[in-house]
Amino acid sequence: MILVTQPFLPPEEEYKKYISEIWERNWLTNMGPLANELEEKLKTHLGVEHLLFVTNGTVALQMAIKALELKGEIITTPFSFVATTSSIVWEGCKPVFVDIDKNSLNIDPRKIEAAITERTSAILATHVYGNPCDVEAIEKIAQKHNLKVIYDGAHAFGVQVNGKSIFEYGDISTCSLHATKLYHCIEGGLVIPNHSELNQKLKYIRNFGISGFDSFAELGINGKNSEFHAAMGLVNLNYIEKIHQKREALSESYDENLKDFPHQKPVWHSGATQNYAYYPILLESEEVLLKVKEKLEANQIQTRRYFYPSLATALPYLDPREMEVTDSVSKRVLCLPFYFDLEEVVVKRISEVIKTI
Repeated sequence: MILVTQPFLPPEEEYKKYISEIWERNWLTNMGPLANELEEKLKTHLGVEHLLFVTNGTVALQMAIKALELKGEIITTPFSFVATTSSIVWEGCKPVFVDIDKNSLNIDPRKIEAAITERTSAILATHVYGNPCDVEAIEKIAQKHNLKVIYDGAHAFGVQVNGKSIFEYGDISTCSLHATKLYHCIEGGLVIPNHSELNQKLKYIRNFGISGFDSFAELGINGKNSEFHAAMGLVNLNYIEKIHQKREALSESYDENLKDFPHQKPVWHSGATQNYAYYPILLESEEVLLKVKEKLEANQIQTRRYFYPSLATALPYLDPREMEVTDSVSKRVLCLPFYFDLEEVVVKRISEVIKTI
């Protein structure tokens, strides 16, 4: 079976070296030395001033909403992983869906203002597949209407826009370090706020709101991560350039092998670098997608309909709502196998199977 995704694993002995150190210190969690080291190295690597290492990307979103004290309605995209929307509901706010742009597959900033009401407190947008939103347009809208902006950058590790980290845009950005991501620490997430006061508030929130041995500063949760997860993050960071190069080569191989097959790819932000987080293709119709998916499965090749169905129609705790572009895209988009250990010869085989449709 050719899987649709597979975690990158570094040399076992390099990870074991960190594990031995953890055993010697007997310091397993509560922001130990490895967690702190990882935060510092990630700040340097990503070029950001503030960054917190947390439990996962979902907790990161929940912490961001809590730290900004958001109430009422939050404008968001229906084309994302469920955590983007569920975090809004979990924090007692109402998600208001705005349709996506048919080219970038990100939230369409031209449609945001029509959804703003006196109850709107923020915009929560996803950089889908790592492709940056129109951050300049969203910033103008937010400033005009005095709204906060959170970016779900679960897929966007390492991406830059106009020469700076994608995580520097908005009031808070978040990132997932789940095992399926191009850079991971098994389970983990990042919260990247845009100023020091917000960073301190998020530190309190991450640790139950504790500000001292016998004092509290905020309402908080347990958003910390362990030394074992930090160790994997530290080892994997040494291989990030190698990972990027391999994924770029795989992407180019798919491009070449599928160039004569009718499909589209998301149009990437013109001012942004690429991180090659996924390889999604947009097919002519859902009928064609199902034929491709069935043919690949018959050849022991796994794919993923990511994201399907639209969050505006799928969630039992929200009233369903039609979204013209999202409904169309979600039925036609398919992510192909894409991971470090995938070989180009296998990409060619996958492509040949697709081209038999």
